[in-house]
Amino acid sequence: MSHKGFSHIGLSTLDLDQTRDFYENILGFQPVRCDIIKVKEGGQIRHIFFDTGRDQLLAFMEARGVPGIPAEYDTGINRGLGVPSGFYHFAFEAGSVEALETKRQELLAKGVQVTEIVHHDAAKSIYFKDPNGMQLEYCCFTRDVGTEDDVRMQQRFEMSVQALGLEETKRFPSSHRRG
Repeated sequence: MSHKGFSHIGLSTLDLDQTRDFYENILGFQPVRCDIIKVKEGGQIRHIFFDTGRDQLLAFMEARGVPGIPAEYDTGINRGLGVPSGFYHFAFEAGSVEALETKRQELLAKGVQVTEIVHHDAAKSIYFKDPNGMQLEYCCFTRDVGTEDDVRMQQRFEMSVQALGLEETKRFPSSHRRG
């Protein structure tokens, strides 16, 4: 069996309308499936899938009134685990350095806080967050990877604590809840 990429990544949100607005109107991902799932024991789950390209989907679920699911929790994953925002994140392919800069300008024009372009040896990236506190990234490789040198673990570049998001660990203890 050959690898064909992922089918979808499933995430949680407390506000599906705000999440849909961000992914559809800010990032430009088209919804391809929307469901309301009635839960037999009570409540419902709203579910939406976005096409991120290449038949790969990003899905969000929002539970309301479902027994055993709290009404409030941290949907950003990282803060709830007490780790920096960059540890669990999702990167979308930009395609080129020019497209990466264009995407950065589009996000800034739409009021999204986004980093400068960060150079990571064989790739360049920009970072920002969605309304759920999830760290997102647009990335493009600046050369082919997978060489013998690339697959050998070694120090390649240096980043600051701020660029890595490590200072957030102190500000967001694991007991932090979205408010």
